[in-house]
Amino acid sequence: MKILLSHNYYSSLVPSGENQVFECERELIKKNGHDVHSLTRHSDDIRAKGIIGTFVAAILTPWNPFAARKTLKKIKDTSPDIIHIHNTFPLLSPSVFHAAKRKVTRVITLHNYRIYCPAAIPMKNGKPCTDCLDKRSSLPSLIHGCYRESRVATVPLALSVGLHRALNTWSNQVDAFIVLSDFQRNLMIDAGLPAHKVHVKPNFYPGNPEVVNWPNRKPYVVFAGRLTAEKGVVNLLRAWKNWGANAPELRLVGGGALQPELEIMASGLPVKFLGKVSSEEAQAQIANAQLLVLPSECFEGFPMVVREAFAFGTPVAVSNLGPLPSIVENGKSGIVFEPANPQSLLQEVRNAWENKGYLAKLGRSARLEFESKYTEEANYATLMDIYRKAIEVSRNE
Repeated sequence: MKILLSHNYYSSLVPSGENQVFECERELIKKNGHDVHSLTRHSDDIRAKGIIGTFVAAILTPWNPFAARKTLKKIKDTSPDIIHIHNTFPLLSPSVFHAAKRKVTRVITLHNYRIYCPAAIPMKNGKPCTDCLDKRSSLPSLIHGCYRESRVATVPLALSVGLHRALNTWSNQVDAFIVLSDFQRNLMIDAGLPAHKVHVKPNFYPGNPEVVNWPNRKPYVVFAGRLTAEKGVVNLLRAWKNWGANAPELRLVGGGALQPELEIMASGLPVKFLGKVSSEEAQAQIANAQLLVLPSECFEGFPMVVREAFAFGTPVAVSNLGPLPSIVENGKSGIVFEPANPQSLLQEVRNAWENKGYLAKLGRSARLEFESKYTEEANYATLMDIYRKAIEVSRNE
């Protein structure tokens, strides 16, 4: 097939799993012999133009006629069978789907909930919130200023959600939606997506990495991600503080707004802040750990660190929230604890840590999960099946 891939890259200042998925998937499709073309924009362009760039991007977020025109030209120049878009925010906008109408099969991967939730991550006051999805209205987000805790900043996104609900963009202008879990699929269908167009395809790990033998692993637990409230790192540190002197070393990979506060909390504890590191170093930390902990207090999509942990045979401890307990099976590939509950986190992780041989057993099962579900081969087969179904839909509607 001839495939046009499109993506709005997020800022290079902030590591983005979506950027990684786009690039991995592009290489996967090329590797399998398809004719691949790309149309991308970069959010760095906004920052380079200062406040004017921010203002223009906000205006164009609901509908960008320039991006629509460029997309249409690219389609005419390359004649693809499929256009597959990963992220339209903020410089592409959903106008690109209207530009491609009836000329090509249209597919989008929903890495988050932004088409119906202006904040992208359904949270309010530190807790999961699905008001905009349940009420099929972006008005709650405006009332609460959900995007960056600002009503002004939320306006363009709320307008975009409202406009494309009114235009039936998601019902009529897309042939297939790719979501990352059954949990996300159910939530988005309840919010208004046509069920027959919504398909589950999780993230994958490219290649077939070697697994570090358990006796050669270091006795530490690793967290890899942003040091922000929704990732649950405050309650993670509270659990470690309650664990006390016998707690294993906890390594925090990544940076974020909460780091100064967390460093104060970690005083005297066996906690290391490794900061922002290369993806290779982050993966090395996961590969050599005896446990990865992901204490998220928000609805995740499909965390990249989980597919990495599975690929390296590292068990995962996750909060019982959103799709996580369906990705990490309690007692098989990892451990599940109650979200925003440091006592539950402490109890489940400590029991597993002190149970000799248990984490090694979970690690072996995690690797089997990778081999059966999250390899390049499995992901490619699923993607091609979705493409075929999307082409069939586009021909019949």
